This record gives sequence, structure tokens and C-alpha cells, in this order.
Amino acid sequence: MALTPEKKVKNAVAKILDEYGAYYFYPATGGFGRSGVPDIIVCFKGHFIGIECKAKKNTPTALQLRELQNIIIAGGDTVVVNEDNIDVVRSILDATF
Repeated sequence: MALTPEKKVKNAVAKILDEYGAYYFYPATGGFGRSGVPDIIVCFKGHFIGIECKAKKNTPTALQLRELQNIIIAGGDTVVVNEDNIDVVRSILDATF
């Protein structure tokens, strides 16, 4: 089965997270999950990061933006990545101490 463009972005992010030894998971959003939560939740060196993955020119929904903002308010970092800016994940991890 072919991967969707967004799944390719998620896989590329996961590869970077694995390289750094970060803890991460893909939260469930249906059923008992919470809608709008970022695609990947990360803990790296005690720092919380929410990563929303998009393909091409897609942008986060209003609900996703609200959740990303709530993470920032709580002291975490967030990033929206696509094929063009995926290296920003490395930048965030490199800046985490």
C-alpha cells in the first residue's frame, strides 16, 4: 500500500526523533482520544514538543491551532512541518538542553 504524503512526513520526523533518542508517540484522536492534538507528541531532555505534520501546502485546522497554542501556553514547544521545512525538527532538538 502506498504511503500518503502526510505519512511520508510523519515517517521522516520519526526517523529524526529516533536518531536523537527522543521519546515520542502518535496520540489517538478518534473514539476516546482528543481531537486537534498534534500528530506526534515528543519528550526530549525533559522538554515537551508537539509536532503537527502536513503535506504540501496544507495548513492546520482551527482546532489544531488551538491545541498548539495551548501547548505553548503550558510551556512546551510546537512546530508544523511539511516536506519543505522538516529540518526544523533537528533545530528544535539541537536547541533543547
